[in-house]
Amino acid sequence: MIFETTPIAGSFVVEIQQRSDDRGFFARSFCQSEFAEVGLSYTVAQENVSFNYVAGTCRGIHFQLPPHAELKLVRCTAGAIFDVVVDLRPESADFGSWFGVELTAENRKALVIPERCGHGYLTLKDSTEVTYQVSHPYTPGAESGLRPDDVTLDIRWPIPFVVVSDKDLMWDSLISQRAAIEASMAP
Repeated sequence: MIFETTPIAGSFVVEIQQRSDDRGFFARSFCQSEFAEVGLSYTVAQENVSFNYVAGTCRGIHFQLPPHAELKLVRCTAGAIFDVVVDLRPESADFGSWFGVELTAENRKALVIPERCGHGYLTLKDSTEVTYQVSHPYTPGAESGLRPDDVTLDIRWPIPFVVVSDKDLMWDSLISQRAAIEASMAP
């Protein structure tokens, strides 16, 4: 696997290395020792799949508060998404900054979302499926989020939103939650 660093510390774009022959190809999409070599040592506690009917479906920005914070490994298995990580670690010089990458079934890339970072994505094609491994099981009382259209974040989504849940639109902006996020996300 190839681990490409991003501007968000601890976040990587992961590319598989295909070994092809007349049958197709084979590649590892996860290897605990290779992840550990770049400082990503975690246990997969849960794997989730999300199917989205139409292009323009936005999910996020979601995160779980410590001690239930999740590291996520996100991959698009059908269709395409613009996947975003938002740094919410108060000690980080990049607090409030974001990084986005296109993940597609064709490019087979994955994005690592570090603990104490927000995550969201926007589907770029109809019938898009996303899978993600998480290091901590979903904990309803620890769930939180930011509006995906938060002007404070200024995420440059590549296409307009068509579908966004009412719940995602009810989250506050980073500026209005900053003190609470900084207090709850402290290491």
